[in-house]
Amino acid sequence: MNRPSPGRSMPTTRMNDRCSPDAKKQFVREKFSSISGRYDLLNSLLSLQIDRYWRWRTTRLLREFPGGWVLDLCAGTLPLALELTRQANGRKVLAIDFCEDMLRAGAKSLQTDSRRDRIVPVCGDGEIIPAPSNMFWGCTVAFGVRNLSRTLQGLREMHRILRPSGKLLILEFSRPTNPIVKPLYTFYLNRVLPAVAGLISGDKEAYQYLASSIAAFYEPEELLHLMREAGFATVTRLPLTFGIVSIYIGIKEM
Repeated sequence: MNRPSPGRSMPTTRMNDRCSPDAKKQFVREKFSSISGRYDLLNSLLSLQIDRYWRWRTTRLLREFPGGWVLDLCAGTLPLALELTRQANGRKVLAIDFCEDMLRAGAKSLQTDSRRDRIVPVCGDGEIIPAPSNMFWGCTVAFGVRNLSRTLQGLREMHRILRPSGKLLILEFSRPTNPIVKPLYTFYLNRVLPAVAGLISGDKEAYQYLASSIAAFYEPEELLHLMREAGFATVTRLPLTFGIVSIYIGIKEM
């Protein structure tokens, strides 16, 4: 399970009772499975549709690779895979997620979509990626790195499957430091979001986990350090929307 930063205590949640790597995987899979039917609706509603902008910005960072294969890891209901194929007609996406119900929910929207032949959904583990080494020009992970039970192992796998000079893009929640934005965001994340999302989805615990996992996640410099440790030669961070989310960029050396 992701460790808290020095000096920051782990929030008290029911996830604390399931802190072994295998138990975390099972817990996260069950929670995402329970909300898969309304996941996209809630994402748009709770982010005021800003999540579409975040995915657009992430995908734009792969514009130098308009063709070939990209891996979308922790692909969920496929919103990022759809954006990846929308922005580049010659691009193909292997979309991997370990929650089959999430992939099934996303696959329903592919049935009448012209991009369906360029998106291949596969149920698999992000810590043991079922793909050959040096295969992909890009690897994207949207709001999924927090859910890995062994973060460094997952990052090493992402490095392995990328071609030399390939690019890793991690879109992830972060904690804003602006003194005006920070308390408002904290109140929304811990009070408003679990209540509203729990009412709509029927699973309040899933969104309590979301809030606690954001609070317990690595500081930006810690995650960048792990990316370097995993083998990425160049790593940078791009904060968006007052630091509510960040795009972490890693380049695999030639």
